[in-house]
Amino acid sequence: MNTETHKVNSQGHLVPIDMIKPIDLARDDLVMDIVKRSIPMSEQLGGLKKSVFDDIQAFIELSAEQYNVRVGGNKGNVTLMSFDGKYKVIRAIQEHITFDERLQAAKALIDECLIDWTKESGPEIQAIIERAFEVNKEGQLNTGRILALRRVNIKDERWLKAMDAISESTQVVGSKSYFRVYQRVGNTDVFKPISLDIAGV
Repeated sequence: MNTETHKVNSQGHLVPIDMIKPIDLARDDLVMDIVKRSIPMSEQLGGLKKSVFDDIQAFIELSAEQYNVRVGGNKGNVTLMSFDGKYKVIRAIQEHITFDERLQAAKALIDECLIDWTKESGPEIQAIIERAFEVNKEGQLNTGRILALRRVNIKDERWLKAMDAISESTQVVGSKSYFRVYQRVGNTDVFKPISLDIAGV
């Protein structure tokens, strides 16, 4: 069967061209044209990202050689400025953090503290701590709020043990790396991003 006279629909069936509405054919042509133009651009951006990361890492190693030290891996955030100060490039590594079962032990210890503390201090501190353990629509905990509890200066032994449990339950399960390029606005201290995001162009 000559497939040029047919198109495959979303169910995988061959449909004769003359059985397809002109508006549906026009829509298909438009979508396929946009896809054909978008794929090379996506590949170019992927190539740009890889080359930029490779170049930044090579420069970091070159800079480290000036002090006779070696740097391992490409972890860590770094900001590079142009000589004239008009441009800067930021490489950032954002780690994805989760917690294991020890977080439940930490929550139980914190609850013990709250039972005692709220007798005198009222519901405010309880609301702050309960908010730290709230989950979002996807059922995920807000890692930033939980980790921020460790900065609260409370000397209660149960609290300190709970903070240890939070620290020990923390696991890095992945990371996302990206770079951003900025241009100084005139002679100000403000930098505006040079957008590589199609939504920001």
